[in-house]
Amino acid sequence: MIESSQSQHCGKCGAALSNDAPDGLCAGCLFESAFAVGGAVEGERARHGALFVFKDYEVLEEIARGGMGVVYRARQVSLNRMVAIKMLLSRHLANADGLQRFRAEAAIAAQLQHPNIVTIYEIGEHAGQPFFSMDLIEGRNLAQVVRDNPLPWRTAAAYLKTIAEAVHYAHSRGVLHRDLKPSNVMVDESGQLRITDFGIAKRFDDAQLSTSDPQLTQTGQLLGSPSFIPPEQAAGQKDAIGPASDVYSLGAILYQLITARPPLLAETMTQTLRMVAETEPVPPGLLNASVPRDLETICLKCLQKEPQRRYATAQELAEDLDHLLHDKPILARPVGRIGRLWRWARRNRALATTGAAVILLLLAVAVGAPIAAFKLNRERLRSQQVASFLKDMFTSFGQSALG
Repeated sequence: MIESSQSQHCGKCGAALSNDAPDGLCAGCLFESAFAVGGAVEGERARHGALFVFKDYEVLEEIARGGMGVVYRARQVSLNRMVAIKMLLSRHLANADGLQRFRAEAAIAAQLQHPNIVTIYEIGEHAGQPFFSMDLIEGRNLAQVVRDNPLPWRTAAAYLKTIAEAVHYAHSRGVLHRDLKPSNVMVDESGQLRITDFGIAKRFDDAQLSTSDPQLTQTGQLLGSPSFIPPEQAAGQKDAIGPASDVYSLGAILYQLITARPPLLAETMTQTLRMVAETEPVPPGLLNASVPRDLETICLKCLQKEPQRRYATAQELAEDLDHLLHDKPILARPVGRIGRLWRWARRNRALATTGAAVILLLLAVAVGAPIAAFKLNRERLRSQQVASFLKDMFTSFGQSALG
């Protein structure tokens, strides 16, 4: 299909655009549209090679984009430091839910001061456009790190221990992340991990700051990434979501780090969500023979369908990983076949009932068939004995008559 020139060029300045350019505008014009006040634009667009200048920031380039927001690399002029700036895509500026979620993300993340959580520097608004500045992390996210091959298991365990400790810190401050996944964990050039994107985070001690408030969840969009959210979140059971929900997501991250694939993934989102609710993941040791049994046990404990069967806290998970890394016994215990069968039956009662009936029928056949065969064989022997007796009797009678 031939695309129109309007879809290939900026509608304002005529610059060439990529196919996924937002709102038909180039980055410079997008900024200009967002920050123009009465036709005037703050700063010089070309200064120091910047796309745009506003307040204390020179915006240099776009580095990430999501469904709601966009992140730019920028220089904070007064401190001469590089930062990342996140703002809403312009099409969401008139959306009250989007604005509230964006501000809630900034407010929640700004309260968390931890070396493994991205730091928020400033929360502000300019010309009606909300923004916040934060750490600029030069490096790759974990999804990129394991795109082709899994990590060595000790590296994966050490990474997850660090992430779990940071998540426990957030939990201790009353914050649930709810969207933990490999792409939301950055590894900087020195190897330090940083958790990012608190866009759907929830304060479980303050409903007023919760991004799961009813007015924020009526858009029909799924909160979280299907392959990394727990069953209770996939089912929309808000009251069941708690620290153990983030523990599940930590287990899903660990699974991908040691197998280079998510624990559950189907062709469509609906099929994936059904798998999250009903299907047990393949034990990671079957996909990567180098994974030790104890690490597999830790991973699968996190991925239990029932929250109460997971680690109660992210700190407990971190401690078990520390035991593993120091060659000490772990606290988690593997689930045996009988246990797995029982838990499957509880989640699939109708199918389990049908299966049980079939098994009972097969048992009845298996037990009854030998009994029936024994009885038939016994009757056959009796018939043969009677026939032999009659034959002998008639033979004897005939010989007597001839004599």
